[in-house]
Amino acid sequence: MVTKLQGAIIAAGRGERLRISTRDDIPKPLVNLGGDLMLSRQARALLDAGASSVVAVINSDTARVATEMALEIPPSVRVVVRDTANSMETMLALGDLLEPGWFIASTVDAVIPQTELARFVNESRKKIEECREKNLAGVLAVTRWRGEAKPLFADVTENGLILRLGNRQTSRVTAGLYFLSTRIFDFAAEARRAGLDALRRFLALLIERGMRLDAIEIEGSIDVDEASDLDAARAAIRKMP
Repeated sequence: MVTKLQGAIIAAGRGERLRISTRDDIPKPLVNLGGDLMLSRQARALLDAGASSVVAVINSDTARVATEMALEIPPSVRVVVRDTANSMETMLALGDLLEPGWFIASTVDAVIPQTELARFVNESRKKIEECREKNLAGVLAVTRWRGEAKPLFADVTENGLILRLGNRQTSRVTAGLYFLSTRIFDFAAEARRAGLDALRRFLALLIERGMRLDAIEIEGSIDVDEASDLDAARAAIRKMP
């Protein structure tokens, strides 16, 4: 049973594709989105969805720019500076920052309607409470593939079980939103020994080792990687209630 839900934001990447396409040298977490920092907006979204607290992992470049620009981070957000080698290491860094239990994590650039985020959290809670399998690692948000570059495809059964994650094309891709047990960090040492270098490969390892990951499909999510994504996200936010 999920008695306490912690929140986490994965925001230690460089965001080079967005910087290049916008010709702007602002780190992605500090990009203005709907009149707010992308990092601040994501933190409030997680808190509104039921997280009791939020920890955000950012890199030293983002921390430096935030200081230079005198940007204020909401006091409800615990910001931890880590220059991690890749997205997997950013996720694994949370193992030292979260209490044992369940947490909802999102990438900083996953723009999701609040109604869909709330539905994802509620349905994930229900799945976890109804599941009797001790190997349940969590639930991933998925969405219909719309031709985005470099997606993580998810092979999902009719009852929502994820059979595999990878490059083999399917109709659904992950959406940068996760409801996970801290038990996933038990596999950190093995992942590092195997030389895994991305969060997607770590998630695939969990499935290969017999851990159960379920999927819940959401609508209206936008992964902000390039200038066109940023324009689409801003337009979507203006339409949100």
